[in-house]
Amino acid sequence: MSHIVAPSVLSADFGNLQRDIEMINASDADWFHVDIMDGMFVPNMSFGFPVMKVLQKHAKKPLDVHLMIVDPDRYTQAFRDTGAATLTVHFEACNHLHRSIQNIKNAGMNAGVAINPHTSIQLLEDIIADVDLVCVMSVNPGFGGQKFIENTFHKVIALKKLIEDKKSSAKIEIDGGVDMNNYKKLVACGADVLVAGNTVFGSTNPKETISQLKQI
Repeated sequence: MSHIVAPSVLSADFGNLQRDIEMINASDADWFHVDIMDGMFVPNMSFGFPVMKVLQKHAKKPLDVHLMIVDPDRYTQAFRDTGAATLTVHFEACNHLHRSIQNIKNAGMNAGVAINPHTSIQLLEDIIADVDLVCVMSVNPGFGGQKFIENTFHKVIALKKLIEDKKSSAKIEIDGGVDMNNYKKLVACGADVLVAGNTVFGSTNPKETISQLKQI
């Protein structure tokens, strides 16, 4: 199965949001990646439900929503109501992660867990069989355009082994610093989903860049 490319809406031109949504619709991209930040869990804020409703109305591909917020359980149903197909919460933000994952699934979404660069893969051992996706942060969360953390390759290899050992069906998603220089190696290490923000929207031809990211 070919890997998934999920352009990050956070890097889109919000003055021309519908134009960029239509570009992703018409491209070889598989998902829309949607970063929600609250200025507390991470030192930045993004957008909320008004933009989610725009995406819900115009996006023709699944919405992969990544919550970088404290107490994400408050909003599980609200994100389902605004079109999220996958909802990912941070390991570091959940006091009762198993409950959070079950709440997401009970709401009818795929459930993901994200881990920050300092968080060990082994901490996922007791939850890996219950999640549909693991989002490996390859930069420190909160801002786009950061340099890719090279240790991510080792984490992906270790995570792939854990998934296989636990007979999990979880996909491995890489978020942060994915570019034309590292995406092939990430897929070779076991990545299933590539989130690309500045690499896509900073390109002179975003649609062609997405097509290139699909090629191995």
